[in-house]
Amino acid sequence: MADLNCDPRPAQRYRFGVFEVDAATGELRRQGMRVKLNAQPFQVLLLLLDRYLDGPGQFVTRDEISRELWPEGTFVDYEHGVNSAVNRIREALGDIAGNPRFIETLARRGYRFLAPVERFDSGDASQPARWDSKAPVPHGQAPTASQTEPPPGARILSRPEDLPKMSFPVVQSLFVLFQLMYLGFYIGALANLAEIQDLLSPLPAAALVFRAVFITAAILIPARAFVLCAALFRAPGFRAKFLTLWPFLLLFDQLWSLAPFLLLHHINFGLALASTALLVYSPFAQRSIVLMGAGSASAGLR
Repeated sequence: MADLNCDPRPAQRYRFGVFEVDAATGELRRQGMRVKLNAQPFQVLLLLLDRYLDGPGQFVTRDEISRELWPEGTFVDYEHGVNSAVNRIREALGDIAGNPRFIETLARRGYRFLAPVERFDSGDASQPARWDSKAPVPHGQAPTASQTEPPPGARILSRPEDLPKMSFPVVQSLFVLFQLMYLGFYIGALANLAEIQDLLSPLPAAALVFRAVFITAAILIPARAFVLCAALFRAPGFRAKFLTLWPFLLLFDQLWSLAPFLLLHHINFGLALASTALLVYSPFAQRSIVLMGAGSASAGLR
């Protein structure tokens, strides 16, 4: 008797950026290392990749995803289920909903895959089924401007594929220590307002600077406490939330990089300047640590 489960089509493999997807084994790999992705999000990722290869601008509707994941008559919260599956894919790929490189949300319609995709038969990974105009350039052919120019911001800010692999306990501990350091700055400043006011008094705009210290410390304590708790409890979608909040934190972290100068009654000017120079880099280090897995709901399970 014929095997009813036999699929005559060859199993497919897909490649995009530094990622590779094997439909036969259900594995997502980043530069050869397996990335944890559960079965339902993996099915959705395959849908998105196949639809991309159907033609430019093609997208997968939310109804199609629901039908793929849950048979007719299954009672689930489809909206939450679809959102959760897509968020898990984004987390695995290091993608951001507000500034996507891989998965674009089309409001009230569905989702579209953005990055160039190659498809192969599992038995032959050397022959791509389709090349995108932004794919790697064949040997001997001059690249176009669109193929050589990195996306906006890529020249300065790190992307997940630019960063080394680190164990979850290391990146989690570093991120928590950063947050505790800033909370120490804010609480210490509010606890020593009289000393700070005396230190600032020779400045021309002493009253304005003093108010800025007081107000920003009061605002940033709850903001930093939220980030700390979200990371400690591995809140779903933490990476996307932090990266959305990051420009706001960047602005204030640069201002608070001057915090060592509030300790000039206790340290010398040279030490304060050296500490400030290190703190200027601090917000960029925090962003990189989050991209490396700090606060991730799945990082500790890999």
